[in-house]
Amino acid sequence: MTPFAAAFLLGLVSALGFAPVGAWPATIICFALWAFLLGAARDVRGALKLGWAFGVGHFLIGLNWIAEAFTYQAAMPGWLGWVAVLLLSLFLAIYPAIAAGIAWRYGRGGGHRFALMLGAAWTFGEWLRATLFTGFAWNPVAAIWAGTPIAFPARLIGTYGLSGLTVAAAAMLWPLGMMLRAAGKGRKLPPGRFATTLAPYAIAFALILSLRGPPLPADPRAPLLHIVQPNIGQEDKWDEASAPRNYARLAGLTGEPGTLPRLILWPEVAVPDFLEEDALARIRIADLMGPRDLLLTGAQSLHYAPDGTILSAGNSAFGMTSGARLIGKYDKSHLVPFGEYLPMRPVLSALGLSRLAPGDIDFRPGPGARSFALPGIGLVGTQICYEIIFSGHVVDPDRRPRFLYNPSNDAWFGRFGPPQHLAQAQLRAVEEGLPIVRATPTGISAVIDADGEVMASLPWHEAGAIDARLPPARKPTPFSQGHNWLALGFAALMAALAIATGRRAR
Repeated sequence: MTPFAAAFLLGLVSALGFAPVGAWPATIICFALWAFLLGAARDVRGALKLGWAFGVGHFLIGLNWIAEAFTYQAAMPGWLGWVAVLLLSLFLAIYPAIAAGIAWRYGRGGGHRFALMLGAAWTFGEWLRATLFTGFAWNPVAAIWAGTPIAFPARLIGTYGLSGLTVAAAAMLWPLGMMLRAAGKGRKLPPGRFATTLAPYAIAFALILSLRGPPLPADPRAPLLHIVQPNIGQEDKWDEASAPRNYARLAGLTGEPGTLPRLILWPEVAVPDFLEEDALARIRIADLMGPRDLLLTGAQSLHYAPDGTILSAGNSAFGMTSGARLIGKYDKSHLVPFGEYLPMRPVLSALGLSRLAPGDIDFRPGPGARSFALPGIGLVGTQICYEIIFSGHVVDPDRRPRFLYNPSNDAWFGRFGPPQHLAQAQLRAVEEGLPIVRATPTGISAVIDADGEVMASLPWHEAGAIDARLPPARKPTPFSQGHNWLALGFAALMAALAIATGRRAR
């Protein structure tokens, strides 16, 4: 097998660490073997090729859910979804290639030095992937640690920093093994070599101990959440004939109001009505609520020109009282290209391409993370669906919320997408020190505490409702204040350590 083919195969297997498989040891081993291949490359061009081959395999498996989205529209053939997965993987593989080239150019000649430089370059590459061309931050390496104590360093160095630390620790396995073998044979090691090799593990352990914090006690007076998952598939969501049945599911699962006030949470675009214009739709929904209940729901909105013509639509979330009064609105700001709008529409539509969401009017992005107040509860922040994957961009910097509401429509995403989406929401909870409440039509709906633990959830494709108390928030974390500057600073620290150890060795 050629090194290029081996790198591709290692990339394929490395993606098994992500949900729903969760085989994180496979990810660590694959990164370790890939680093060994990179270190043996003859030149930087060879390293770039090995990085690109690894990246193609890594994304090809991890993003297979995208093909499922193409089966829910009639404008384009379903097989085009697999073409989209392949093309996207070929493009995204550029970022691992960049990391491999940087590591080979500035870290070659020393196993521990190379590992640190690879970790630094991987951190930079993930940040770049999340930033350029509207960004696509899906499945950072750190997602394999969602729901475990190993995720806690993200409170300081963020998701991308934790990814880089993971890659560095994996790449250090080979030199560590060789050093242990040499020590076992009685050979003397250069001064400081063993300590440098253990640096990523020591850093990770210290961060876990210092950033974990004591468990937060539950507050019996916290708001009572009622999260509705109606199990409405994408094939039925926009079908007019299915609309009465869909609403009946929402109404039935919303349940009868009790003596305690509830915060009811519905999924993304739970109803097809335009709530700002349609007072009757608001009244119909309010009839399901108790006198002290509040509702958070996703719905579409419209933007008008001065002459009254419709300019664009908005993917929005609203707060509503039992009196049918809207008390807050958030417009999704990070839209999905080809999903919610068609880039270069005059050119691509002429080629027969369309967006995946139904309708001919493109969505218009909102201004970014914004919080609004709920009476008796406090500030709520909203991130609609895909937005939750963007580390450092999910919280209003001027009005820190009590929790994040993440309505989503994971009915598009097949079997792999929903658990991967949940894992990334768990990382946002750890980074920001905030609980996150997810409401989706087909799952996985969940209550996530400020430590990234899933406190309650409904599985994929199961109708039901979650009743739970809102978990408490933690104090602002270092990452919530420094954002991805801390991740990039950590990458620079690893790179500096690699360069310094190289000079000392010379």
